[in-house]
Amino acid sequence: MAKQAGSNSFAPLPVGSVVGILGGGQLGRMMAIAANRLGFITAVLSPRPEDPAASVAHHHICNAFDDKTGLAKLAELSDVVTYELEQLPADTLRWLMARVPVAPDLRILEIAQDRVREKTFLSSIGISTATWSAVERKEELLVALSRIGRPAVLKVAYGGYDGKGQAMLEQTTTDAEALAAWDHLADGADMTAIVEEKLDFEYELSVIVGRSADGNKVAYDPAFNIHKNHILDTSEVPGPFTPMVAERAKAIGFKLAEALELVGIICLELFLLPSGELRANEIAPRPHNSGHWTLDAAHTDQFEQLVRAACGLPLGSPTRFIDAVMQNIIGEDMAKVPDYLKIPNVKLHLYGKRDARPGRKMGHVTFLKPSR
Repeated sequence: MAKQAGSNSFAPLPVGSVVGILGGGQLGRMMAIAANRLGFITAVLSPRPEDPAASVAHHHICNAFDDKTGLAKLAELSDVVTYELEQLPADTLRWLMARVPVAPDLRILEIAQDRVREKTFLSSIGISTATWSAVERKEELLVALSRIGRPAVLKVAYGGYDGKGQAMLEQTTTDAEALAAWDHLADGADMTAIVEEKLDFEYELSVIVGRSADGNKVAYDPAFNIHKNHILDTSEVPGPFTPMVAERAKAIGFKLAEALELVGIICLELFLLPSGELRANEIAPRPHNSGHWTLDAAHTDQFEQLVRAACGLPLGSPTRFIDAVMQNIIGEDMAKVPDYLKIPNVKLHLYGKRDARPGRKMGHVTFLKPSR
């Protein structure tokens, strides 16, 4: 099939077409499994031979993300390319988009991977966030902090995830401690960051939306998320918030996807305030940890939804058919696996990682229960 490089007209790909994936982690692994299930060939580019996606893809290109030799091979093999992470060089997507369709596109990646661009874009389309200020130099930090107030959160603009790249600035944090936090995050390098107010929220939730090139959109039930040590611990559907809140979250997700002209899926993290207001936190233009429950409790899981959108296929039903709680298996939690295998209503997903280091996501379990 002819590749439509630089086009957003994602024509339906036939069985046997090749889906290229940038990134070989657990998300790339589950993307490849979904694509394989739909009859596609998969090609994964990632830097390590032991990466989780390598063992389930038809082709593994073991190169860095900015290596032109590896990118050329991926472009030659693939009929469409997608990605599992935001920490990608923009030049990588720019180079690929001149040769093969990429979904989601570079504009969306550049918005998602930079918190200044992300917050600015959300505000420009009328999606509320916490009050924030960009900080380009250490000398600007205290001025921004006096404007935002304390408590506040200092976040690097680029590269932070799972609590990395951020520091809490509490009411009791001194100016000297705030400046030391900047130095710690910058680690001797130039840095752009944001300071945002620390919200007093009732619930943290996330909504995942899929959109195809023809503008069709679907949304999954918003998940109620709980974090431990800045890493997602559990996601529950349905959440403890009202159906009206869930519908409002979906509507905000639809607004975001439409404004981005998304082809693929996107996750929007939200805070529900005591006033009932929803404030956007972050976006991720890829499958999200909080959507792993869809593998076992929705008619079409988030990974298949991405593949359908990228390959020009009709979007699948996001309908949840059973209540579910997803729990991450992190580091030493691997010791619980034998117990999980004994529970009838548990679905176990391991990612094929060998070294169970502290804080490392090794897999997840989904507890299925009758709908209330």
